[in-house]
Amino acid sequence: MAQLGQAFRIDKKGAIDLVTEVDLAVERMFRELIAQRFPDHQILAEEMGGAAAVPRGPCWVFDPIDGTTNYAHGVPIFCASLALEIDGVPEVAAVYDPNRQELFTARARRRRVPERRPLRSQPPAISCDALLVTGFPTTSHSRIDEIVGLFAAVRRRRRARCGGSGSAAIDLCCVAAGRMDGFWEADLKPWDIAGGALIVAEAGGRVTDLGGSPFTSRGGHVLATNGHLHDAMLEVIHTFQNRRA
Repeated sequence: MAQLGQAFRIDKKGAIDLVTEVDLAVERMFRELIAQRFPDHQILAEEMGGAAAVPRGPCWVFDPIDGTTNYAHGVPIFCASLALEIDGVPEVAAVYDPNRQELFTARARRRRVPERRPLRSQPPAISCDALLVTGFPTTSHSRIDEIVGLFAAVRRRRRARCGGSGSAAIDLCCVAAGRMDGFWEADLKPWDIAGGALIVAEAGGRVTDLGGSPFTSRGGHVLATNGHLHDAMLEVIHTFQNRRA
């Protein structure tokens, strides 16, 4: 946060996938902290990798800056996202948005609503009152027509309002806090969604993959809603995919 708007080094991990020196510095600090306090724990984090497959025992899943492209361009929509998984099952999560000074936390099977704000009640249909959010992954060039096509299919469904922030973790926390009614995205990494998905679930929302199967952070796909319109969203996704087949 201290370097937002100042000059810092920006590199590319791919054609349009950015990494800043701040990402790297924060991740190094986190790894050093875990090594000191929990030397037998594993870490999977965005910049320096880790266990790609689900490891046995505790594994910290961490994104030092979710929304790096926003951060690199001075757009104040980004956060740090963290989850502790044990044998692949999320147990603890925290997402911190420094721009709003908001901290969202969750523990498995300890349901509470972040910021004490309930999920918005919606009828079991996608109406013009629904506020939905999605993202467009930087690494999915070969599937861009499919990803944009699904966005259009949802947008046409009774003119539901759709948008995206550039940070999957923030979008998930907005669902948990009742600010958004649903979020979906494909081709994500575990560190993008592990923390936010648990926060939604523990706030009383519903989280699956895009096919309606149980969510896992390694699955790469997520649909998270307030629960009321989850089945309607799955129906839209299923219809769209069948038409493409």
